[in-house]
Amino acid sequence: MLVREAKLLNGTAEQYQALDEAIRTAQFVQNKCLRYWMDNRGATKAVLYSLCKDLAKEFPFARQLNSAARQASAERAWSALSNFYRRCKNKEPKKGYPQFKKNCRSVEYKLSGWKLSPDGMSITFTDGFNAGTFALYCNGEARHHILNSKINRVRVIRRADGYYAQFCLDVERKEQGEYTGNVIGIDLGWKAFYTDQNGNSVECPKFLRRSERRLKQHQRRLSRKFRKGAKSQSQNYHKQRKRLGKVHLKVQRQRRDWAIKQARCVVASHDVVAYEDLQVKNLVKNRHLAKSIHDASWSLFTQWLDYYGKVWDKAVVAVPPQYTTQDCSNCGHRVVKTLSTRTHVCPKCGFELDRDQNAALNILKRRLHMLGVEWNGTLGHKGTAPRVALGGTTGEISTAAFEGQPDEVSAVAEPVTRIPCLKAGGYVKIPCKLST
Repeated sequence: MLVREAKLLNGTAEQYQALDEAIRTAQFVQNKCLRYWMDNRGATKAVLYSLCKDLAKEFPFARQLNSAARQASAERAWSALSNFYRRCKNKEPKKGYPQFKKNCRSVEYKLSGWKLSPDGMSITFTDGFNAGTFALYCNGEARHHILNSKINRVRVIRRADGYYAQFCLDVERKEQGEYTGNVIGIDLGWKAFYTDQNGNSVECPKFLRRSERRLKQHQRRLSRKFRKGAKSQSQNYHKQRKRLGKVHLKVQRQRRDWAIKQARCVVASHDVVAYEDLQVKNLVKNRHLAKSIHDASWSLFTQWLDYYGKVWDKAVVAVPPQYTTQDCSNCGHRVVKTLSTRTHVCPKCGFELDRDQNAALNILKRRLHMLGVEWNGTLGHKGTAPRVALGGTTGEISTAAFEGQPDEVSAVAEPVTRIPCLKAGGYVKIPCKLST
């Protein structure tokens, strides 16, 4: 499935208010389905579908919402219920009991309730709320996909800066990637966003930290306008609330744009990508580092790594992070470190390296071990080039695993990076070769 988004423009205040009413009605239907399940345990998805018909007969405003949109709201409630059942079946510690929606921001239409213009420049909502016609603002590529693909669903989303329409297209994105023969191991961090096995690092932009002063200013202005005990807040309060929301939205978009670009560059320039599979939900329990961890947006970055790996048919794998920082990448000896220790010094072999680079080397070794490749890092003088073979010996004629990929997969980009080794007095070179 491919999702393309366009902003809804040229609407009047009454039209946008009609969209708000449709969103509130979808929330009402979803909460009613959840309430019915609480009162009648064992209710199935078909029962929730039939409940949508009863709600339309009982409540006139629910009848105004398109019937397919009511079913989509019931599907959202059923999705929360099915996930709850799954977690209970797997005996997970946190079951995630379904909760009522308090501030829903979207409504989803299926194949009816909307009509797209032949040129794709506008969309008309035809349900009982009579939202009318809106202009669609998007780039040419997105408009081309919308016009030339089957649209399964249209989702209307309210954000701080306006309303958007998301088109869920029945398209599987597949592209021919350019194979370079490089592999990379990535260690994630919040000082340097990531560090590879060659010591190359990308600094973390820290968008939230950079916008923190502006956020505090808008939050203080919002607090001054809040009237305690009032049934409804003033118009100035709601205007300031929207200003604050736009600042948060900008930070969110900066993170997303940056993560997409970084992930695209990494996957485009490497055939094998091994990254650290961090459990972010456990790491943020540390109240001293939670803000920095959230600001780094590791999960968003790794999600896009996996996405581009599927699009370009490249090997992108998550490696368990246990002991990748403590194990010595040269001899395997485990060296316990605190978070403040930024240099790895092995007391057994004397190997000294940056902490993050050492972890990236361990991640890459584990990834090659998953592929059935033996890591043969040789210590020696300039000119040595250790190789590893898959299912054969060094020097055999190799064939690529996928058509169009190069035969040799190099762990370093040219020129070859040499890592100093204090004990041997020489250098470690890390190219490798996959042979079948």
